[in-house]
Amino acid sequence: MKIARVANADGDRFWALIDVAAGLARRIDAPFAAWAPHAAAGDKTALGLTPEPMPLASLQLLAPLEPGARVFGVGLNYLSHLTRLGRTQAPPNTIAYIKPESAIVDPGGEIAYPPVTTQLDFEIELVAVVAHPLGKAKHASSCLLGYTVGNDISARDAGKQLGSLDLFTQKALDRTAPIGPWIATLNACGGPGQPDLAMRLFINGELRQQDRTSHMIFSLDELLDFVDARVALRPGDLLFTGSTCGVGLEDGRFLQPGDRIEAEIEGIGLLVNRVGAPRVLPPERRKGRLGLPGRLAA
Repeated sequence: MKIARVANADGDRFWALIDVAAGLARRIDAPFAAWAPHAAAGDKTALGLTPEPMPLASLQLLAPLEPGARVFGVGLNYLSHLTRLGRTQAPPNTIAYIKPESAIVDPGGEIAYPPVTTQLDFEIELVAVVAHPLGKAKHASSCLLGYTVGNDISARDAGKQLGSLDLFTQKALDRTAPIGPWIATLNACGGPGQPDLAMRLFINGELRQQDRTSHMIFSLDELLDFVDARVALRPGDLLFTGSTCGVGLEDGRFLQPGDRIEAEIEGIGLLVNRVGAPRVLPPERRKGRLGLPGRLAA
């Protein structure tokens, strides 16, 4: 099944079961925590569906994020990516971070070009969607509703003047984390355990990233356990699971205003966004020892 977060012409926002081939959607009226565990297995009975379908074209697709849910991310999870950056072996553990809700971008939405960077980068990622708390399940991934597509836009020059990693600037910037276009339920992606899905990212039609989700260094179960041991996961929470090789940091080909980005994961869907124009702070706000990039500090 595929489930989307949508808005209608009146501005109402809700979850909907969608039939992509038929171009139809049916509103889900039950609370997320009540229907998500059942939907993961393909069971529609708990969704509380409205009887009459709506044309999908009449609805705006939103980022598939339950209101109040948190967005987590992990890194250092594809060896091909790390090798191209000069590392010769897998790290002993992952690193994690939290994205604010203001970082999220809807499918088709514009990616912001923040004033604190001149090296805006792209990273296609499988995003896991939590259906219920992990509890005492044997496999952490059995807690999932399913997966969606994410693009973890990053400010690569963050922290360079400090000589240290600045994950806040790199990963939490407003309107820099597209997610969507919808969720493919767990049963449609192979069930609990490590998914094996092809993923590709294009910029202006050029293939820049390509890999399979089965090539992760740390499995989905390990990643979920890592986060849940520190912050207990709740229904609706999202987890970005790391990106593969081909990013701009490897060859200096960073994102430019107007770039069209297409991120696609097998069995889930295609997420399309464009990069907006750079935002420049007024002169009176460029002062101070903030480690700002050249176009701000000048």
